[in-house]
Amino acid sequence: MIKILFVCHGNICRSAAAEQIMKHLVKINGTDDSFVIDSAATSTEEIGNPMYPPMQRVFREHGMPIGNHHARQITKADARDYDFLIGFDSENLYYLHQICGEEFASKIHLLSEYSNQSTEIEDPWYTRDFEKAFSEIKAGCEGLYSSLT
Repeated sequence: MIKILFVCHGNICRSAAAEQIMKHLVKINGTDDSFVIDSAATSTEEIGNPMYPPMQRVFREHGMPIGNHHARQITKADARDYDFLIGFDSENLYYLHQICGEEFASKIHLLSEYSNQSTEIEDPWYTRDFEKAFSEIKAGCEGLYSSLT
């Protein structure tokens, strides 16, 4: 069983999107029994909130399932329980190290490491480019999935 936790600032845009994209990938490839996939936030700002509506819109436009997401904050227990803690930018990585501790540093990665993208995936909350974020997240998830199967 491979356990992946996607983590961004609020858990309503990037990490929520990555969770749903990765769940879709493992389902359509018939490997969903081999994975546990979830997402979380480094902050407490959006706890309990669903995927951000503009990101939901992009999912609908791409015919992707949205799921029943509610934002939550990452815990130290998550660091122990998950094999991969995947962030999207240097701020996410900084807080992952702070929250999880250096003993789990080998589990912490940027999603862009798994695609041909050389940059971090910017937060669409600020850029307002949800389509670009979706595309970059999808490419990262596809690369991550390929590296694990």
